[in-house]
Amino acid sequence: MNRHAVLIALYTIVRREVNRILRIWTQTLLPPAITMTLYFIIFGTLVGSRIGTIAHAPDGSAISYIEYIAPGLVMMAVIQNAYGNITSSFFGAKFQRFVEEMLVSPMPSWTILTGYIAGAVLRGFMVGVLVLGISLFFTKIHLYHPLVTLSTFVLAATIFALLGFVNAIFARKFDDIAIIPTFVLTPLTYLGGVFYNVAQLPAPWKEISYANPILYMVNAFRYGLLGVTDIDLRWAYLVMLAFVAGLGAICLTLLHRGVGLRS
Repeated sequence: MNRHAVLIALYTIVRREVNRILRIWTQTLLPPAITMTLYFIIFGTLVGSRIGTIAHAPDGSAISYIEYIAPGLVMMAVIQNAYGNITSSFFGAKFQRFVEEMLVSPMPSWTILTGYIAGAVLRGFMVGVLVLGISLFFTKIHLYHPLVTLSTFVLAATIFALLGFVNAIFARKFDDIAIIPTFVLTPLTYLGGVFYNVAQLPAPWKEISYANPILYMVNAFRYGLLGVTDIDLRWAYLVMLAFVAGLGAICLTLLHRGVGLRS
């Protein structure tokens, strides 16, 4: 398959994913906007007003609680929607059996994977921008490090899109794609430093928190927007890049072998 044909195939998958996101926007974009608005009202406005300052920016200005949790809420929305998009979309392809047509075509496995990952990342971006816009109604957001902000978003969305792809491959029924988000993804997100400063945790909870990969994503994203972080930024990028490489290799192997895809 020549390069031009590969690009057409990749474009077709991405276009299908984007059309799907926009066609059912009341399911893909509206719910996270409403949910995050409630988070800002309850945790930011009501609870945050009683907490006050939680950190200080590089210029010495005080960072309120609602400012502190805003990057974490954006990252939480990105993670959940990147994961949810690819699990529902790729499992739907399995359920409707047209994924088998892609597998028997001359299209390389990496093209299929890249197309679905791109769709999930784009949905994460749409939701992230939407939630970030909503946050401006409740607090101010600084952009201290644009490159860190953008790269962290892309890496985090890619990681959970890859995890969602693995989930979709092994899922046998629609209920199977809800198990990991409910029992794994949600607890890790809430315990990933979204609502608190991990440095203030007592032992051994502080040490245990460092085993949570979401902690590194949230803190790197918070550093990009607010200029503050609880962890070494180099470790954050090392963890994220390691997950992208490892999960990418696993997904390509499963896709190439047709695990859970061929009847």
